[in-house]
Amino acid sequence: MEKKLAFLGPHGTFTEQAARSFAREQPFSLVPYPNIIEILNAVYRGQADYGVVPMENSIEGTVNMTLDWLIHEVDLPIMGELALPITQNLLVAKRDQPLPLSAITRVLSHPQAIAQSHNFLREHLPQAAIEYTNSTALAAQMVSEHPEEPWAAVGTGLNVEIYPLEFAREQIQDFSNNFTRFVLVGREPLDMPSSDREKTTILVNLPEDFPGALYQVLAAFAWRKINLSRIESRPTKKALGSYYFVIDIEQKMDEVLLPGAFAEIEAIGCQVRQLGTYPFYMPKTNS
Repeated sequence: MEKKLAFLGPHGTFTEQAARSFAREQPFSLVPYPNIIEILNAVYRGQADYGVVPMENSIEGTVNMTLDWLIHEVDLPIMGELALPITQNLLVAKRDQPLPLSAITRVLSHPQAIAQSHNFLREHLPQAAIEYTNSTALAAQMVSEHPEEPWAAVGTGLNVEIYPLEFAREQIQDFSNNFTRFVLVGREPLDMPSSDREKTTILVNLPEDFPGALYQVLAAFAWRKINLSRIESRPTKKALGSYYFVIDIEQKMDEVLLPGAFAEIEAIGCQVRQLGTYPFYMPKTNS
């Protein structure tokens, strides 16, 4: 029986592209969900077996909804990570005559896609109103369903294959080095394909009465020569100025180094929670 893999829909999103990459090695049935929270809740409640959600964009930073929901609402380990190159395009409904950019009155897309294309939109479509949607594919679907309106969507080129749309402009993202990290989460263990890069993500809660605790946390990794690729603070939602620290470690969980570092951290009163130890994939691309 095929396992259900939830992704951010409708069909044609960057999240679906990431889900397809994960599904190449697994007998998954891809199921679209309207937003990130519903994806994570569906997996947590057993309505889907696994889920793919965006975690971080190289231009716009962390997807706060994903990280906060994994920290505060659901206990779902990260099983894999994929860095997907992101190319944004301006899409319009197919017409007998091309729609001039100056005639576009509304641009629809996900907030991240709008932010990644901010300079282009400001320069070429200053007259257009911006409308945010739950996904780039939903924006494309809405534009395709209203061909009489001078609307445009920002999103993946995959939408041109799915909906009656065409490119008004291609590659409108502000920066060429635009990647989004997508993570695969689930409740049951999964045999993932091997990768030459492995990561472990932890959540650290510092003691309130220990000055210099963050320095001690970092030192526990530094003297062991364990590389940290990211450290980010997120509110605990308990009090103003109270934070968790999310740390990405550039190696998988082992039997000596990481347990030793965690024990040293816990000895000063910190709480350590593992969010996952998993392979990291970077697809080859010519774009």
